[in-house]
Amino acid sequence: MFLPVKFSQSRRVGLLAAGFAAFIVAAAVEMQAASPKTAEPRNPTAKSGPTAKTNEAEKWPQPEKTFDIDFKEFKLKNGLRVLLAEDHRAPTYSICVTYNVGSRDERPGRTGFAHLFEHMLFQGSENVGKGEHFILVQNNGGSANGTTNIDRTNYFETLPANQLELGIFLEADRMRAPAITQANFDNQRLTVQEERRQSYDNRPYGKTYEAVIGLAYDNFPYKHSTIGSMEDLNAATVQEAEAFFRTYYAPNNAVLSMVGDFKTDVALGLIKKHFETIPSQTPPAVPDMSEPEQKGERRKVIEDGFAQTPRLDMVYKIPPGNTPDWYALDILGHVLSNGVSSRLYQKLVKEKELALSADADASEQRGPALFWFSIMARPNSDLGELEKLLYEEIARLQNQPVADWELQKVQMQLRRQRAQRLYSSRSRANSLGHFAVYYNDPALINSMWRDYERVTRADLQRVARAYLKETNRTVVLTMPKGTAAKAGPDGLQNP
Repeated sequence: MFLPVKFSQSRRVGLLAAGFAAFIVAAAVEMQAASPKTAEPRNPTAKSGPTAKTNEAEKWPQPEKTFDIDFKEFKLKNGLRVLLAEDHRAPTYSICVTYNVGSRDERPGRTGFAHLFEHMLFQGSENVGKGEHFILVQNNGGSANGTTNIDRTNYFETLPANQLELGIFLEADRMRAPAITQANFDNQRLTVQEERRQSYDNRPYGKTYEAVIGLAYDNFPYKHSTIGSMEDLNAATVQEAEAFFRTYYAPNNAVLSMVGDFKTDVALGLIKKHFETIPSQTPPAVPDMSEPEQKGERRKVIEDGFAQTPRLDMVYKIPPGNTPDWYALDILGHVLSNGVSSRLYQKLVKEKELALSADADASEQRGPALFWFSIMARPNSDLGELEKLLYEEIARLQNQPVADWELQKVQMQLRRQRAQRLYSSRSRANSLGHFAVYYNDPALINSMWRDYERVTRADLQRVARAYLKETNRTVVLTMPKGTAAKAGPDGLQNP
């Protein structure tokens, strides 16, 4: 499974949404985050006055003040980083192995290789036959999958606690010796190509994502999609797959994270048993993800035979995730488009009735990211007017501070989202691996919310001025087939 930044990671690919505790109460069976504790009805005979109120407040249960994931970190002799978090509230556990490799690590002429190789690791290994990985997991009441995005690849299972060794064994066996054969390679190449047809080539707006990143980025690592091109997939060889495995699928280039019903010493012993004999490799070179400063607006119109109505995509280059300005931009995206009270919905969808939907989002990446506007126009809308109104909303951010209530609303939304996203052991295991690989700091799972809380109204205005400017803008308009001319001369046109 691939995860293109815009279309599959939803809001916050990396589970960054902040939160401390107004929403947290530990409950049963995987319930890591729920609604606030509800006090019992007040005693109608209670005395009024300051003393009575104080005593009453002390009487009723109060929400927890923190929602931290208590984990321990270890490092094996071969460099494998291990993160273990016990949680005995449900008889299950989740294991995730996150590799420090994504589509950014591919080379020109071999796009799509990281995702193709992800598929290869489900084709069997030294002690697991073809197709048996899923069978072993499912027959024991579990689930498994893997994903690839620009900056990392991960594999994960959730299993009953009495199958602790199974998940560890399966992940170790494919890290040690996956079944890289010509037959498996050819089969998975066809599978990935069909995935491309379904997700990009034969669906509405499937071309848009690649058009936007191809125009916005100058350098190769982020300029191409994770799924890759048909031509590059056709040209890939099984020998290149073997070299890719030796380069990137080493214990010292991975993080193993586990959350659930186990004893840390028992789990660590099993991890050492199955993983510690896997040899480390020379660390791979880190790709240059830097981007030159954009000096002027870039613009393109494309036609889409599957699209029924125009779509406007507008992006601005912004800093990587886990930087002060990124947090402010992330909040700005929520102010603009999170919910029916958001600015873009109110202006473009409700008041002017020019758009069917309006989204603004700061993508999270380890290198230069994108602040992405995506507006689905109503049929026969005035596209020039739509773009003009969008610029007016950007100017409003730049010229007037966001209202206190807007910032507070978003910060509350982010607290709730963090709670929801850390609901399951799988989400927590994946998040620990994410923060460790992206930022070399798994403790961000507990501390990142503070960076959101530090964002001020002045910060929002400052980043809007710094990044949402014309010279840093890339615009792509996707038009139904045969209607590109309707883009017109009033702003939305192909120069």
